[in-house]
Amino acid sequence: MTKYTDDALTNKLYSAVRFSVRLLSIMMVFVIIMGVIDVAWTIYEKLNTPPVFILTISDMLATFGAFMAVLIAIEILINITIYLRDDVIHVKIVMATALMAIARKVIVLDFAETTPPYIYGLAAVALAMSVGYWLIHKIPSKLHED
Repeated sequence: MTKYTDDALTNKLYSAVRFSVRLLSIMMVFVIIMGVIDVAWTIYEKLNTPPVFILTISDMLATFGAFMAVLIAIEILINITIYLRDDVIHVKIVMATALMAIARKVIVLDFAETTPPYIYGLAAVALAMSVGYWLIHKIPSKLHED
C-alpha cells in the first residue's frame, strides 16, 4: 500500500478513492464493450431494413452517433487510467473529451427540431471549449520557451 501521509484516516480515504477509480475503470470497460455491441447491432439492423444493404443519411448519422459515444467512453477510460497512474486530472485530456462530446452532439443534431437559442448555446460552448483547448496547448509551450 502506498503511504500518502502520516495520517491513517487520510491514507484509508485515499485507498478507498483509488479502489473506487479502479472499479469505475472496470465498469467503463464493460460500457465500452456494450457500446461496441450496440454499434454492431445498429449497423446490422440498418442494413437489414428495406432497402436492404443500403444506409440512408439518417442511418449513417445514427451510426456515427453510436460510434462517437463509444469513442467518448474510451476517452473517459483513458482519463480514468491516467488518473490512476498520476493521481492528477489532466485538463488537456478532459477538454479533448469534452470537445469530442460536443462534436458528437453537433453531428447527431436534428436541426429541424432544434430551436435557434439551443444552436447558439451549443455554438458558444463549442467555441469556448475550442479556445480553452487551444490556450491550454499554447500557454505551456510559451512558458517553456523562456
